[in-house]
Amino acid sequence: MPLPESIRRAWTETDYRVRLPHGGYVSIWCGRPLPPQLLALLRHADDPWGYITAWNPAGVSLSLASNKIRQRRLRDEIKGDRHRYFGGLGVGASDWREPSLFVPGMTYAQLDAMARRFGQLGVVRGTGAGVAELHELI
Repeated sequence: MPLPESIRRAWTETDYRVRLPHGGYVSIWCGRPLPPQLLALLRHADDPWGYITAWNPAGVSLSLASNKIRQRRLRDEIKGDRHRYFGGLGVGASDWREPSLFVPGMTYAQLDAMARRFGQLGVVRGTGAGVAELHELI
């Protein structure tokens, strides 16, 4: 069953921010190319990348404490798989905010499997400087 159009639209209109290693942030937008500042974080120009969170699985709001524990587990798994990550924050309409991670070099299969383990319904992903896409997992 596909996502309701209202949810898909909200996700595609979200500002997916990534903290840069030397300060500031840059935004990923669905349908637009990966910003050059993030392309520079890839080991190879054609590497895949993903933007993922562990917060609020299946769109169900959890407590701040539960979400923090889940996000820490996600970071630990990414590190355990020998991937780097950069902190981010998804910022949507109505002041909705959700901590997330930009993961350069993670294959789509790895990203999808991890997102499913953490109960996510979708991820934002791309390859190199190509356009960012919302990938539904339901």
